[in-house]
Amino acid sequence: MYVLQTILNGILLGGIYSLIAMGLTLILGTIRIINFAHGEFLMISMYMAYLMFQFGGINPYISSILVALIMFVFGVSIQRFLVQPIQTSSANIKILLTLGISIILQNVALMIFSANYYSIQTPMQNSTVGFMGLTIGMPELLAFFSSIILSILLWAFLSFTFTGKAIRALAQNYTASMLMGISVKKMYIIAFGIGSALVGFAGGLLIPMYSVYPSVGTSFVLLSFVIVVLGGMGSILGAFLGGIIIGILQSLVGLYEPALSEVAYFILFLLILLIKPSGILGLGKNSEEVGLK
Repeated sequence: MYVLQTILNGILLGGIYSLIAMGLTLILGTIRIINFAHGEFLMISMYMAYLMFQFGGINPYISSILVALIMFVFGVSIQRFLVQPIQTSSANIKILLTLGISIILQNVALMIFSANYYSIQTPMQNSTVGFMGLTIGMPELLAFFSSIILSILLWAFLSFTFTGKAIRALAQNYTASMLMGISVKKMYIIAFGIGSALVGFAGGLLIPMYSVYPSVGTSFVLLSFVIVVLGGMGSILGAFLGGIIIGILQSLVGLYEPALSEVAYFILFLLILLIKPSGILGLGKNSEEVGLK
């Protein structure tokens, strides 16, 4: 029963991981840029949710929507004024840019908030639900179902709307998309904005469960990279499945040997690169050409 409880906790945790990873894989799949500042976007989102609760009394499950909207605008601004001018540059230039953004955001947070840890207390924070002898925390349950709903909405947007189909087309073939009249720059901006909004929503869901501090995003973004590779770069469904797998793995290893919980998923990361670099639902051949599935 204790093992089943641990697996359940891992599944719930994996839902949050997958939401963060989906934002990363959307940006990576469409814009072909590895956003090393993704963790700092999460950190900013958690600080915003914290401030809204502390000074506005807004429940984090409501403020997560507001944070997502703000992060959409923030992501659009970053893409339009910083990323877009170097879009045609080499991968190294893009990596250095996002690393620079990451360092700047982390140090700005350090200057404003110092290195202190901040957390919140909500009425339902310690509430639990019993199911067949298992105990489920309400914050984890709400976060998990919110992640599922948002994942379905993202899939529906990419599958059935004109803009979503244009983003997928751009991810699959840049040249053909231009020939078909798709506004590449506009789709880049929208995709980056949506990816930032996803991580913003995740920040609001995480603040009832985790403390926020300037470097909180570092561990989450490392996890996200592992999840993206595991699920298959560019695959939205793969990011969701990868998040669940990593969540279960981390919980099970932590049950028997807590010191190795982080080592375990990095070992898995190396094994994936050696055995199946394209991931579970990756593109197979030509995996360096990342597209959204």
